[in-house]
Amino acid sequence: MSEPPPALPRIVAHRGNAAEFPENTLPALRSALELGISHVEFDVQLTADHVPVVLHDASLERTAGIDRNALDMTWRELRDIKVNETARLGRRYHDVGIPTLERTVELLAAFPDATAFVEIKRASLRAFGHEQVVTRIAEVLRPVASQCVMISFDLAAVHLARQMAGLPIGWVLPEVSPLSALKSEAVAPEYLFCDHELLRASEGRLARGPWRWAVYEVTTAKLALELAARGVEFVETMAVRSLQRELRELSQGTSD
Repeated sequence: MSEPPPALPRIVAHRGNAAEFPENTLPALRSALELGISHVEFDVQLTADHVPVVLHDASLERTAGIDRNALDMTWRELRDIKVNETARLGRRYHDVGIPTLERTVELLAAFPDATAFVEIKRASLRAFGHEQVVTRIAEVLRPVASQCVMISFDLAAVHLARQMAGLPIGWVLPEVSPLSALKSEAVAPEYLFCDHELLRASEGRLARGPWRWAVYEVTTAKLALELAARGVEFVETMAVRSLQRELRELSQGTSD
């Protein structure tokens, strides 16, 4: 008998529905959640006055067209900055701002079945220190802590998040290697995240452990199914709507 096809992986909205909206903004996250996506991912930095904000780059050049470093600015200075991503999205959006983590928590609370992967950015860790960053983020997440997983490329940061806040954690792998496998076994995160391109050199099923695999940046159902066959349960994408449609069509075709 042939083996049954792998289960379809679940979609994680990378920085929200970032194909259609400015990334890491409330419209992007709300769009993904309203599409029925149950898992979202977003990035958190700290301002100069230690306010957690949802932002990927410390520099505002790419998203706002401003040559400033958000980590050197207070929330009062940042709150009127627009991150419309005109270079990528044209002039489709005119008034999209940087959300605080507090506002994002309010959005998550309105979708109690959703899970958020909250990425702690290394730029803030370097600027403010691990304990300060993890403490501030965990404090703000407390009202929706049961919905949140703290993730980072920085393994010490996620380990600290588990110790200090008791939250589930995910490590974003910088490489797929025997060393990263040993580190994963030592920390035993609930999730391992990895760029799909890093997996090209590895073969067969992925390293097994107490974690679940989430792989990014996946844009096609074909790739999603290939990853699922290797043991990946979650595929992270900015192309939320199109990948959701492709996977739904596959699911309907399988059930016919």
